[in-house]
Amino acid sequence: MTSITDDQFDQLLTSFEHESLHLETRDSYGTAVELPHMAKWAANEPDDLEWLQGWCAALRDHSANGRTVRRARIVSEPLSDYQRWSYEIAYPMVEAGEDIRWVPRRLVSSIGIPGNDYYLLDNRLVIFLVYQGNGLAADKITSTDPDDIALCRSAFESVWKYAIPHSEYQPV
Repeated sequence: MTSITDDQFDQLLTSFEHESLHLETRDSYGTAVELPHMAKWAANEPDDLEWLQGWCAALRDHSANGRTVRRARIVSEPLSDYQRWSYEIAYPMVEAGEDIRWVPRRLVSSIGIPGNDYYLLDNRLVIFLVYQGNGLAADKITSTDPDDIALCRSAFESVWKYAIPHSEYQPV
């Protein structure tokens, strides 16, 4: 496994050929990009979501070129503040072409899931996202090991069976 930089990560997320799968398993994160915007939300201040526009443009490009982007969020209910905020800001990404779905944690108790969140790109590359206890990103590690790919694909598809589309999920 190899650590990658943020720039390499961004390049991989925009250059896959067919499919990006993303499994999120944490109830809260603390990414440097998101923290100021979540603070605005917590203070009930408006956020024009301009900071999401680069990602939304990439999603529109993926969609226009026949590439699939799916994200499954395993969440505890009632939702954490972070996940309630994520729910409220997801619409622009869904509208841009990302299929975001929500999975109540109680539904996936018997599914084997990797120890870290990940992206699986084109069924060829896994990017494991390693976080600190406070939710800040610690590392991004890539793997092309066939066993890692098979585990991540199987876990994602097993979770996806229980996933509720964003437009149908009712936050608890």
